[in-house]
Amino acid sequence: MKGAAEYLGLSPHTLYVWRHRRQGPPSFRMGPRGRVMYRLEALDAWIREQERADSRSNTTLSPLDAAPRKRSDYDASA
Repeated sequence: MKGAAEYLGLSPHTLYVWRHRRQGPPSFRMGPRGRVMYRLEALDAWIREQERADSRSNTTLSPLDAAPRKRSDYDASA
């Protein structure tokens, strides 16, 4: 887990909490002691998912690119 946390630029504790909450990248246990493992491909895929979900990286999600919305309660006579 320490290597995966370092690869992601996170603390091992953050990665532990995310794993416990099932929020972070996919992981599995291996061996008789149940060591937590992360596949490098899974970490890279998870990073790409985070990029796609972030409006700063994904311009299609940017609220600045959206067409202006009209206010229905606007009164031009006021």
